[in-house]
Amino acid sequence: MGKVAGRKKRIIITTAALVALGGGAAIAYWTAAGVGDTTTTAGTSTNFTITSTHTGGALSPDGPVQTFTFTVANPGTGVQKLTNITAAVAGTNGAAWTAAGGCSAADFTVGTPSFTPTEIAAGASITGTVTLQMIDRPGVNQDGCKAATVPLHFSAS
Repeated sequence: MGKVAGRKKRIIITTAALVALGGGAAIAYWTAAGVGDTTTTAGTSTNFTITSTHTGGALSPDGPVQTFTFTVANPGTGVQKLTNITAAVAGTNGAAWTAAGGCSAADFTVGTPSFTPTEIAAGASITGTVTLQMIDRPGVNQDGCKAATVPLHFSAS
């Protein structure tokens, strides 16, 4: 029995020593500090898209008025404010337009666009109207405007 008691005593002493050493390591620690920064980029506005259709007879000097119904859509991912719409007889991107034969923007008058300034939600749209009429220019031969395709340029902001 002496061997067993001695062996038990060594196991108990060894275990106590390991616990004491392990317990001492458990209370040791490193101190640390840290900071962190991050950034994100806000989106940008997305250009409105504008489409239109018109009704009315063929244009002629002091003749019928054509009414254009236009739609301004917000293809962006957030709300965008629509405050102004302009319409003019002009080429692509608002460039000056002159049809073959001398017909020009000076032969037409464009009314003031009718719409309600508003915020347009993402994916939504609003509609409005504007008129176009060929004017009579006394003393000016307007034959160049016969059968001309007249471009109407819209701009929204």
